[in-house]
Amino acid sequence: QVQLVESGGGLVQPGGSLRLSCAASGSITSMYTMGWYRQAAGKQREMVAVLTNRGDTTYTDAVKGRFTISRGNAKNTVYLQMNSLNPEDTGVYMCNAKYSVGASGLLEVWGQGTLVTTSP
Repeated sequence: QVQLVESGGGLVQPGGSLRLSCAASGSITSMYTMGWYRQAAGKQREMVAVLTNRGDTTYTDAVKGRFTISRGNAKNTVYLQMNSLNPEDTGVYMCNAKYSVGASGLLEVWGQGTLVTTSP
């Protein structure tokens, strides 16, 4: 019922920028965290950036100073601004949300993924 819709991936040259967007739809009582994860070919999925409902942010060391996660003006929307992209940033980027519906426990949903490729 709850879905995440992502956009913004694409092909960029090294040093370029992209902004990823993620919007949640469906019945959500409380959103706890929204974040971005990525998976490169042959590697495990890793956390890139997470934003809590309190406004706290967490970044993996590889992207600190280059990526910024932020809350959108629309309800349950999050962005990932990616600057100074390099080939090591290439991978499928997936939006993630942890939320509750009514009196449910913590639930989790993933987006479909959007491909980011950094290549000369």
